[in-house]
Amino acid sequence: MTDSQHAQQNPATQHPQPDFPAQDQPHPGWTGPMDPPPDHGEETYRGSGRLEGRATLITGGDSGIGRAVALAFAREGADVLFTHLEEEQDEARETSRLVEDAGRKAVAVACDIREEDNCRALIDRAVAEFGRVDVLVNNAAYQMSQPDGIEAITTEQFDRVMRTNLYGMFWLTKFALPHIPEGGSVINTTSVQAYQPSPHLLDYATTKGAIVTFTQGLAQMLVDRGIRANAVAPGPVWTPLIPATLPDTAEFGKQSPLGRPAQPAELAPAYVFLASQEAGFITGEIMNITGGTPLP
Repeated sequence: MTDSQHAQQNPATQHPQPDFPAQDQPHPGWTGPMDPPPDHGEETYRGSGRLEGRATLITGGDSGIGRAVALAFAREGADVLFTHLEEEQDEARETSRLVEDAGRKAVAVACDIREEDNCRALIDRAVAEFGRVDVLVNNAAYQMSQPDGIEAITTEQFDRVMRTNLYGMFWLTKFALPHIPEGGSVINTTSVQAYQPSPHLLDYATTKGAIVTFTQGLAQMLVDRGIRANAVAPGPVWTPLIPATLPDTAEFGKQSPLGRPAQPAELAPAYVFLASQEAGFITGEIMNITGGTPLP
């Protein structure tokens, strides 16, 4: 790791800028074909023991933000159980490798969080592996662009978005709480879409707004238990979900004031901070990481 990788840089040019090559993938999308390749912090993230010995659970940890968070948590000293879809086995193996290379335990679980029984079994698995859940990161999400308006959103799509983004978060939080000790935390992934919804992502944006409300209410509910709840609200982030769900990726991220999308590695430190004891006075907070887009 070189000093230049951590040198002070212009944030607008620190990572690749659009226009990107045109690219399209079937859902759920894969990291390998992406151009430019996403940066999860493989060469740059340095841990300092901030999560030493923590037992963590991350949904959607096979790629994108979830992989970057798993890598960072592991390099901070945490063991990581993460979920992925059945078709994401290869992606999951790479995340496991990154966690294990950091000297921590990696447990990859194929799990569709749209089903309540799967969520209950997932928490049971985490408790069997670790004995507790110190940090729950509700990160998995589904979106599908529908530029032709609300009429194009089928009930099947609407149900999938709601069950993945909201029901799964609700069930996992509910089942995990008996196993989260004092000092533990819940971290949810919301979005700039919660505040500035794109019409073609109406159903997705609706769930992200609900996650903000859920997080703020949950934080107040958990104060007496000594558990914190916060959320991260990313702007555009270069992950496999983008070429798999949006019709045009060439200019993705150009709308941010920095003129580019975030790389997953740029989100991970926020999750580390919110999980750490350094954030002990922070609960009910939404940390906006939008490349300069002002949010309420």
